Amino acid sequence: MNKPFSQACENNREPILTHLAREFALTRRVLEIGSGTGQHAAHFAPRLPHLIWQPSDRLENLAGIRLWCDEANATNLLTPIVLDVTARWPEGPFDGMFSANTAHIMAWPVVQRMLEGVGQGLTVGGCFCLYGPFHYGGQATSDSNARFDAFLRQQDGEMGIRDIETVCDTAKEYGLTLSNDHGMPANNRLLVFAKG
Repeated sequence: MNKPFSQACENNREPILTHLAREFALTRRVLEIGSGTGQHAAHFAPRLPHLIWQPSDRLENLAGIRLWCDEANATNLLTPIVLDVTARWPEGPFDGMFSANTAHIMAWPVVQRMLEGVGQGLTVGGCFCLYGPFHYGGQATSDSNARFDAFLRQQDGEMGIRDIETVCDTAKEYGLTLSNDHGMPANNRLLVFAKG
């Protein structure tokens, strides 16, 4: 089996890592929600040796993630586990959680369940970093994001770029407060939520 590959992961991994190094400076155990190809896990874990990185995704993606993790050969990178955010979550404790490019491909009720799971599974004082494109005030932040949103909704009416205000309001219901909103390349954001 060839390793799965995402050019977007390759492009965004260093800018994301720069912020994670600060946001997770005091973090010890991170759950990655929706590890996708596994490239982020394989890149971040060896460069954040002070923490334990737990990749997760749906069952059908685990084999590809394992290939990246095996190649990384990092002692702090755990074997990927199955996570369906609408079902049972893994036992913690986790004082950090990370998810990239998931909120716009999940149906909104599933995004709500993800935020609920984060709120329940994150220790008090922990942080959740959510990467991807977001709308502000119901408006796209760029022409490319507007086109991407239209493309997603044509593929599946349940998908689409989420409004940051709606995400933040929902997160608050589960004890998560926006503490940072980092601008990222390619019109993306890294939202950081603190568990109160």
